[in-house]
Amino acid sequence: MQRLFSTFADGPPGAGLLMQRLLVGAALVYCVAATPIGTVTVPQVIGALAGLLLIAGLWTPVAGVVAACAETWIAFSSSAHAGISAALAVLGVTLALIGPGEWSVDARLYGRKHYIPPQL
Repeated sequence: MQRLFSTFADGPPGAGLLMQRLLVGAALVYCVAATPIGTVTVPQVIGALAGLLLIAGLWTPVAGVVAACAETWIAFSSSAHAGISAALAVLGVTLALIGPGEWSVDARLYGRKHYIPPQL
């Protein structure tokens, strides 16, 4: 995972990525929660699972691409609210390309480790 990103954005850019991840992830989960139970489709469930990964910041590049594919599928298969699905697809791609930021599980697991040599 570390090879995908040279750094994990910190400071204000990292906070912006955190807000973007929370917004996109919550929107993906809400799309399933607001849908009547009998009408939930497979791409919506896949999108919601990717949204949960985005909220946590875990496997962000993969989750972003999966969310984008699921939302593209929804946009082309349903004419209702296709614009929202298209916007979520684009936001998923941006998260996959930019990365999760400093405040994510990815940064904790795969971020650069600071090694302090022992004192002699």
